[in-house]
Amino acid sequence: MTKTQQARPFRARRTVLAVPGSSERFIAKSRDLSVDCLFLDLEDAVAPAAKVAARDTIVAALNGGSWKAPTVTVRVNAWDTPWTTGDVMSVVSGGGTHIDALVLPKVTSAEQVVALDLVVSQVEASSGLEAGRIGFELQIEEALGLQRVDEIAAASARTETLVFGPGDFMASMGMRGLSVGSQLAGYDADAFHYALSRILIAARANGLQALDGPYVSIRDLPGFKTSAAKAAALGYDGKWVVHPSQVEAGNEIFTPDEAQIERAERIVAAYAAAGRADGGAVGAIVVDDEMVDEAGYKVARALLAKVGHSGQV
Repeated sequence: MTKTQQARPFRARRTVLAVPGSSERFIAKSRDLSVDCLFLDLEDAVAPAAKVAARDTIVAALNGGSWKAPTVTVRVNAWDTPWTTGDVMSVVSGGGTHIDALVLPKVTSAEQVVALDLVVSQVEASSGLEAGRIGFELQIEEALGLQRVDEIAAASARTETLVFGPGDFMASMGMRGLSVGSQLAGYDADAFHYALSRILIAARANGLQALDGPYVSIRDLPGFKTSAAKAAALGYDGKWVVHPSQVEAGNEIFTPDEAQIERAERIVAAYAAAGRADGGAVGAIVVDDEMVDEAGYKVARALLAKVGHSGQV
């Protein structure tokens, strides 16, 4: 498979805001929101009749000002529509210097990722853009995509994240629920646990971030918090938000608290010191009345990595 040979930068994605690409008003409002990332949408949030015109709206927005969000992406339409190639050609050639990544929805095969890589590479070359700089975020939204998630995750070196799409996944599975991201009446367990775990495993095995999808009940902030907390506990790096009211809670939930950070720092420092020859070359120690071995050391380093610490001592 074709891979773009370039190391991907780390980008915080605790909260990722969905912004309709056809709405100048919503785009303007998004510029000052304290999210880590946002995507200007050409897919679900844009009516078919407005999709082509929305490309120009997005290009104008990309070239017309900056965002408080440090990471700006664009979601193109899926490969089972007539718009994907046109989306890529328009937004990358017109505003590619301001795009950090493209979001590809409804990914069901590695070949779709390779195809996107090839198209983006050609547009970069023809537009004089830096080769390989634009990353990919891949949405796993259907049963077939989940079944093939390992090969999808490994298909392109541009890929930075895997994203769970609960709405289309619910439809694909025939789930009896109409509120996207909410749990199902009549099913006491977490209806999304398997999908979230499966995506997370594929992401981590390929050095990628994993993002949870939206919780669309915008007036139900406690429900959003519960959904986000489950994903964060599982190991997810962030969650999509569809309303400004969800941003503060999302940022807080996906940020390890000070007590966790301080304890992780103690574990890393103590384990590294104990493992050195002058520290006795000990492979298992006690920190805060708990045994810590190499596995515990790795857990602590992974937590510190989420907040920008190197985890090296």
